[in-house]
Amino acid sequence: MRFALLLFILVPIVEMTVLIQVGGKIGALATVGLVFLTAIIGVTLIRKQGLETSLKAQEKMRRGELPATEVAEGVMLVFAGLCLLIPGFVTDAIGALLLVPPLRKLFAAGLIVKFVSSLMARGTQWRDGQRYGPKDDGDIIEGEYANEDNDLIDKK
Repeated sequence: MRFALLLFILVPIVEMTVLIQVGGKIGALATVGLVFLTAIIGVTLIRKQGLETSLKAQEKMRRGELPATEVAEGVMLVFAGLCLLIPGFVTDAIGALLLVPPLRKLFAAGLIVKFVSSLMARGTQWRDGQRYGPKDDGDIIEGEYANEDNDLIDKK
């Protein structure tokens, strides 16, 4: 939570600083034009790569495989799109890096490893598409109870 708040404060400050520096070198109109250009190019690339990732995921599901990599890459593409739509050059650079397929695959693999390790740390196991592990959600199982030992003592 604190990390998100820190990012929420620092990212706009860094972006404004970089925009002011670039605007001082190339001019305000060229800077604004460059920001719009990166957003348009980024959205176009994300649509193309998002469609390709979606088709790969559908193909894996047809074969009965889990499309974990494709889902992680899809999350990365959404984040890249968000970065490219935020006005500024620093977020545009982050978004552009996530549009490079080998880098995106590397980050997606790291995301999958982190997700699986967090599941293992909680003691959750998956088998046949079902979750097995400690029940911490407080489910109530209804049923009847009979103490047969007391029934045997009462009969004697």
